[in-house]
Amino acid sequence: MALVTGASSGIGLAYARELARRGYDLLLVSNEQERIGTVAEELAAAFGVKTIPLCMDLARSEAARELYDYCEREKLQIGILVNNAGIFFFDDLTEVTPERIETMLLLHIRTVTLLCRYFGAAMKRRRAGYILNMSSLSAWTPAPGISVYAASKSYIRKFSQMLRYELHQYGVGVTTVCPGAIATGLYNLSDYYQRLALRLGVMMKPERLARKGLRAMFARRDYILPGAVNRFFVLALYLLPVQLIYYIKEHTKLYRYGR
Repeated sequence: MALVTGASSGIGLAYARELARRGYDLLLVSNEQERIGTVAEELAAAFGVKTIPLCMDLARSEAARELYDYCEREKLQIGILVNNAGIFFFDDLTEVTPERIETMLLLHIRTVTLLCRYFGAAMKRRRAGYILNMSSLSAWTPAPGISVYAASKSYIRKFSQMLRYELHQYGVGVTTVCPGAIATGLYNLSDYYQRLALRLGVMMKPERLARKGLRAMFARRDYILPGAVNRFFVLALYLLPVQLIYYIKEHTKLYRYGR
C-alpha cells in the first residue's frame, strides 16, 4: 500500500492518481475531510484499487506517531511513503506570525522526519520499500521572502540524502523531488499567466511532475530536478551578484506594497 500526504489536491492528488493507475492501494491523508473522502471514492471507482481516506492535521507534534499507530492498528503495510504535504507563504520573516512559522516547521521538518523514522524502520525490517520526499528548487536558491520555506526544503533535500545512505543496503529507496513552480493554486496566478508560464516551461503540470517523480523513485534515484528550465535556473542563480538579489528583493517589495 502507498501512503500519500496532502493527497486531496494539487501534487499530492497527482501522485495518488498515478499510483492508483499503477495498481497500488492507497492511504490518502489530508486535513480536508470532505475533499479527501471524495478523492478516495473517485480513485477507487476509476482504477479498481482500495482507497482509505484519513483526515488528519499533520502540522502537529504528535501527528507522525498518530499516523504510524493508525497504520499499525489497521494492519496497513506501507510499502511506499510519499511525503508531499506542505504549505507556502511569501513575506519577510519578521512580518510572519510565529504561529505560522511553527506550523511550517512542524509540517515540513518534524512530521517528515518522524514519518521517515517510523515507516523507514518498518521498511528496513522488511528489507523493501520506497520513500519519496518533496523538496523544492528553492532549496538551491537565495530566495528572500521565503526564508523559512526555502530553508525547510533545503533540510528535506539534505536529510533525504543522508537517509538514503542509511537505508540503501536494506533495500529501501529514498528519492527527493525538487520541482520549480507547479501549476496548482499555490501561487494564486490567473489562468492567463498560468497558461503562459506553462508554455514558457517555467511551470509544470502536477500530473507530469508526478509521473517524473515516481519514475525516479522506482528507479531508486537520489533526487530529481525536473525541467530543463529549472536546471538552468539553479546554475544562473548561483552566479547572481548579491547586489542584484538585494535589488530584486527591494523592487518586489515595492511592487507588492505599493510604496
